[in-house]
Amino acid sequence: MTKKDWEYGISKTLIDSETLRARIKELGAEITRDFAGKEEDLVVVCLLKGSLLFMADLIREIKLPITIDFMEISSYGNDFASTREVKILKDLEGSIMGKDVLIVEDIIDSGLTLKKVLKIIGGRGAKEVYLCTLLDKKVKREADINVQYVGFEIDDEFVLGYGLDFKQEYRNIPYIAVMGEDFE
Repeated sequence: MTKKDWEYGISKTLIDSETLRARIKELGAEITRDFAGKEEDLVVVCLLKGSLLFMADLIREIKLPITIDFMEISSYGNDFASTREVKILKDLEGSIMGKDVLIVEDIIDSGLTLKKVLKIIGGRGAKEVYLCTLLDKKVKREADINVQYVGFEIDDEFVLGYGLDFKQEYRNIPYIAVMGEDFE
């Protein structure tokens, strides 16, 4: 393989496209059921950039009135591990005062980034804040956070694809893959 190959460095498929679609459909049905009958629209907040594909597919499966907003948080830069320094690169545009908010995340490992996001969102007067993650790496958890909606629990492997990246690449791979150990 050459470095120009879009799947260069991938050692295996962890979750294929069909399995992703099926679980996202289930998550959308769960969220629809849980928020049916609420007066206010649910505000779905996508944590950019990794959650974009997941959120786009998820909101198509939520059969309720919703609004969407975006935050971009950085704690990784171009490394394999979190720097533990959380930076807000893009903030919400709309008010969440008195509203139910569903934060959509691509992957949760230590939970430290989300703990900061929850503090920020909670400080802005949200009625309730809920978490939905595509991937949950519980073995790496350091912060005590409650995740209401989990797509898949995974082991401690560096994953790529379906929005997840390494140095801003691999986001467009339509499945979740594991990076090979001999990656350059």
